[in-house]
Amino acid sequence: MSGDYQVQWLCEALLVSRSGYYDWLHRRRAPGPRARENAALCERIRVEFERQRRTYGSPRLARALGMAGSRHRVARLMRQERLWARQRSKFRVATTDSRHAEPIAPNRLLDRQPPSAPNEVWVTDATCVLTGQGWLYIIALLDVFTRRIVGWAMVTSLDAAAAVRSLEMAIAQRRPAPGLVVHSDRGSQFASAAYRQALAGHGCLASMSRKGNCYDNAHIESFWSSLKYEVVYNTRFATRAEARSAIFDYIEAFYNRTRLHSSLGYVSPVTFESKPN
Repeated sequence: MSGDYQVQWLCEALLVSRSGYYDWLHRRRAPGPRARENAALCERIRVEFERQRRTYGSPRLARALGMAGSRHRVARLMRQERLWARQRSKFRVATTDSRHAEPIAPNRLLDRQPPSAPNEVWVTDATCVLTGQGWLYIIALLDVFTRRIVGWAMVTSLDAAAAVRSLEMAIAQRRPAPGLVVHSDRGSQFASAAYRQALAGHGCLASMSRKGNCYDNAHIESFWSSLKYEVVYNTRFATRAEARSAIFDYIEAFYNRTRLHSSLGYVSPVTFESKPN
């Protein structure tokens, strides 16, 4: 109200001193050290948030900024700046067709200890992405120990040939020793003769989930969830080629090499693999 009344009158009415009022006014106009520090941190948060493709919430963002112990401060400033990580969607298209007469492999994960090194257990699954040209199907293999995507195939028709392609890519890149367990659901492409022959030819052991049990394959399901909410649900792909390019970039440039994984101590799969045992 200083524009309507003399400051001296207002201070007398509010029982405050004029010197106290002017001191408050000066502090209000000149931000203190904490305010300046928060402003600088907000800028770092905005830059890192964009660098991480707007996918990080406060726990990962605090780690990426080297502020693991200040997660709540980062969360508060993110709310202040209206920075929200992309949200997950509950929509899911089923890609598993277990209505077939092919043999079902035993579940080799039930009585097995968690892997202690790369290339001991891989999990695989299929999903699909809608584009302006129709569905694009994706099959991927993930190393359970390192969480790295080690092979994939992107096709217009989900069949045994696509599953074999993804497996052959992973084998060529990783060259695992015989005895590797490759776990999948009971989908027809994974139970096919061609896929079983490919596994046997490389000395791999087939493993399949219990009927109707998605938890056996939780690691690859978690990857699909990350892919969908960090890329797919926020993009309209006009062509399958656009979707292929975006998914390739996500897997190779971001997920495997940059994205921090809480299960790996907040490092990327590639960084985790490069650490000495």
